[in-house]
Amino acid sequence: MVEQPKVRVVVLFGGRSSEHAISCVSAGSLLRAIDRNRYDVLPIGIAPDGRWVEVSDDPDRLMIADGVLPEVESSGSDVTLRQRAGSVTLAALGGGSGESGVDVVFPVLHGPWGEDGTVQGLLELAGVPYVGSGVFASAAGMDKGHMKSLVVAAGLPTGPYEVVTDRQWRTDREFSLARCAALADLPGRPLFVKPARAGSSLGITRLTDLAGLAAAIEAARVHDPKVVVEAGIENAREVECAVLVVDGVPQASVCAEIVVRGGHDFYDFEAKYLDDAVDLVVPAELSADIEARVQQLAVETFEVLGCEGLARVDFFVRSDGSVLLNEINTMPGFTSISMFPRMWAASGIDYPTLIDLLISDALRRGTGLR
Repeated sequence: MVEQPKVRVVVLFGGRSSEHAISCVSAGSLLRAIDRNRYDVLPIGIAPDGRWVEVSDDPDRLMIADGVLPEVESSGSDVTLRQRAGSVTLAALGGGSGESGVDVVFPVLHGPWGEDGTVQGLLELAGVPYVGSGVFASAAGMDKGHMKSLVVAAGLPTGPYEVVTDRQWRTDREFSLARCAALADLPGRPLFVKPARAGSSLGITRLTDLAGLAAAIEAARVHDPKVVVEAGIENAREVECAVLVVDGVPQASVCAEIVVRGGHDFYDFEAKYLDDAVDLVVPAELSADIEARVQQLAVETFEVLGCEGLARVDFFVRSDGSVLLNEINTMPGFTSISMFPRMWAASGIDYPTLIDLLISDALRRGTGLR
């Protein structure tokens, strides 16, 4: 019996965005769980300066240890994608380990220059299959302003919001502030000021005093010159649902709920990754009707944006049972505490099987526009 060759998987992580460290942690979890009997794994890191380098295959080096975040060091051997005779290889430069064929890329990249369609476009040009959504869906999902305009046009429910572009902020700041201030139309209703194209809750301000609105926008602009300002949803629960394409059909997982404990006003970066300040309830305690509504909206959002492979869709469930879409993540976190793998585990798909399904889906779709 001829032994089948292993599938060569490039796990691509790190990147130039402010979510570099979380991408490293996600990659570490993936490297720890992937089936080495089926896959030949090549971990490639993108350093903060944009260099692609060979890195260690030791997942322990990609953990948060004593509050210290991991980082791809640019001291490794440079690598580059090459096309030769209809195939794609990853070539090491400057005395590295040579040249290796590439069957599929798993881009565990979060934030700009990775989750936003840029790397996806590069991989399309190189002609190599990859896990996850294509260029348009990745870009639209990354940009909270464009994502919301698309889902609103499709008739999906979302909360009140305003977008402040870089040009608007520079040329008509007062009008931009007035538009955003109008969202706080109820006494005590907070505003959430967010970078339009960032994640991991970086750069977000929860605002209860409009006097701080300009400063909150400036804080968000550190991460992205385009800003989204959202009206707080009163008495709402934060509920998430994962979508996975199985045999070409998007499927929704059981739902999960995020409960933030004392010391944090919302699910910010520290609460997520550093302080252990949240309870992640999987599965969420929802009525069957509400869970079915969340699952339906998750798949509909996935389809409206033209997503592929996987996504995590976040919602607010109000006290009257109505459901509002918050946002979508086309490459959700893969850390040991991340909701995407936990929701699928509660739905009967463990982490190694989840990886298998995602790689199989990428290989099924192959290369080309998607």
